[in-house]
Amino acid sequence: MLPAGMDPRTPVLVVAGLVVHRSGEPGLPGPVELAAESLRRAGADSGVGDRLLRSVDLVAAVAPVSHPYGDLGALVAAEVGAAPKRTVQSVRFGGDAPQRLLNAVAQAIADGRSDVAVITGAEAVASWNAATRTGTALDWPQQSQDTLPGAIVGSNRAPNSDMETAAGLWGPVYFYALMETALRRRLGLSEAIHRERIGGLWSRLSAVAARNPYAWQPVARSAAELLAPRPGNRMVSTPYPKLLVANLSVDLGAGLILCSAAAADAAGVPRERWVFPHGGATATDEWFVSERADMAVSPAIAAAGRAALATAGIDIDAVAHIDLYACFPAAVQIAAEALGLPIDDSTRALSITGGLTFAGGPGNNYTTHAVATLVGVLRTDPSAYGLATALGWYSTKHGIGVYSATPPARLFHAIEAQAPAARRAQAPGYTGSATVEAYTVAYHKGSAPEYFDEPEAVVMSALTPAGARILVRASDADTIAAFTEGDPLGADVEIAAADRFTLLTERNAR
Repeated sequence: MLPAGMDPRTPVLVVAGLVVHRSGEPGLPGPVELAAESLRRAGADSGVGDRLLRSVDLVAAVAPVSHPYGDLGALVAAEVGAAPKRTVQSVRFGGDAPQRLLNAVAQAIADGRSDVAVITGAEAVASWNAATRTGTALDWPQQSQDTLPGAIVGSNRAPNSDMETAAGLWGPVYFYALMETALRRRLGLSEAIHRERIGGLWSRLSAVAARNPYAWQPVARSAAELLAPRPGNRMVSTPYPKLLVANLSVDLGAGLILCSAAAADAAGVPRERWVFPHGGATATDEWFVSERADMAVSPAIAAAGRAALATAGIDIDAVAHIDLYACFPAAVQIAAEALGLPIDDSTRALSITGGLTFAGGPGNNYTTHAVATLVGVLRTDPSAYGLATALGWYSTKHGIGVYSATPPARLFHAIEAQAPAARRAQAPGYTGSATVEAYTVAYHKGSAPEYFDEPEAVVMSALTPAGARILVRASDADTIAAFTEGDPLGADVEIAAADRFTLLTERNAR
């Protein structure tokens, strides 16, 4: 019997399953195998075996990157003996996918369109890389390219503007590195102090991962170890060496089963295993990083956070367990600021997994792991609230979920929050005087030791006297030396072309 006053359509997370297949273990599992295994573990976690899996009517899948499938959910359902009426899948790229799918699934349950649903996802980049190195053929399931799910969730808009692409900002590590120095300038910190700040933040995440049995690298590391460039921790793009960036070369799977309260009760899932979504919100920042008024601020996270917390009827101080999407230090700091969280609170960690460097960065699927971990935490602390964030592209697409083992006061309602407009003009092709707003030095990638400290180019974001933003990429030796031997943040420059500029003010010593 349901608790008095509980709507039978109340969505409830009843099971969670996690899988880690570390390098060196037998086999080269693919996304279907890992996702299916996570759901089998989820079925066992429910206390009622695979009964729930056999009654699933909706499967929502996070799109894998290591081996794209048109309808991953259909393959996984067949593996676990489920026969869903519908499948949905996220767009090809976006770490916001798990929260968007969770919102869609919980809303379908609240609306009476689903009784038992699954969210599943997995990534097998490590196995793919191992097979490529050894020439091993992978026996992963195949699927016709014409196979599609019933619906696709999320935005597949291209992530880069023409000016960003021309400046070589083609991937997350370069964007977040640029955002990192923009944040440092706004905070007024020297490079040395800021490095201590982000090294300490990542060291604390590694300590969390060391306690996580499903972490890819469960080893605590000191800030000094994380910050020191060396073979094995090569510089990627200042201020980030490899151990300060997301690790995508992992084999990880996670699965969740959500039911209506009535279906969970009918299946006999023990009440002490129920965890409820209290609030779920998504939002989108100004799409192109270079068009944001401040590259190191997220109005969308702030808006989604306010919406999710308000729906739950609490404020951030009432949240005991937190997991901020930790792909790069800039992402964590930006989210913490938007939500009103200190980054160094010794009583409330900002991750329950260890983040994407240490717990692992399974493509789009990280937040499914965070929520699955949060389910276990909240079962042991039933009166507490937990919050997890999701993030796609370059702090662009966002999702926030609030959870508790305490039943919600109202029926779940997914929210698409609106962030206030905060746009900055761009000045592609600009020449003339400007001020260095942010920069990063990109380094060559290579496996040989001699590559670990060889800079390739400087990417600079500068503001014109009118306040417009211009991106410049320079690879001449003098410019690289100026930005590796000094710290020209805030300096005046004279831009001659899209690949050439001159510092006008004396650079600062590092």
